Amino acid sequence: MFKKFRGMFSNDLSIDLGTANTLIYVKGQGIVLNEPSVVAIRQDRAGSPKSVAAVGHDAKQMLGRTPGNIAAIRPMKDGVIADFFVTEKMLQHFIKQVHSNSFMRPSPRVLVCVPVGATQVERRAIRESAQGAG
Repeated sequence: MFKKFRGMFSNDLSIDLGTANTLIYVKGQGIVLNEPSVVAIRQDRAGSPKSVAAVGHDAKQMLGRTPGNIAAIRPMKDGVIADFFVTEKMLQHFIKQVHSNSFMRPSPRVLVCVPVGATQVERRAIRESAQGAG
């Protein structure tokens, strides 16, 4: 019930998770986000959890120029998820960026584009990643 209430204050989103770029379309506003599908991940010590250092344009600038403890990676390959954790973090960042002026945690209705040739497993991975992102 509370999720539906929060949804009243969120936008309807359409997300195109591409190998090169991720686009987000907001109903009534058009394309509001066009960012590279790149995430910079920081691994501080062995066994510690990964943390996100940068996403999108900032992470793309880090490709090939990162120190040893940071890796700039592309979580999508051939239109499907190659790294589930990183894709979820990237989606969380982009959804938060689109809802930057929201006073509550956003709970948007989301439509995600899936390649025609994607298998059921790949489709489920995309669906679960989007649900995990919010």
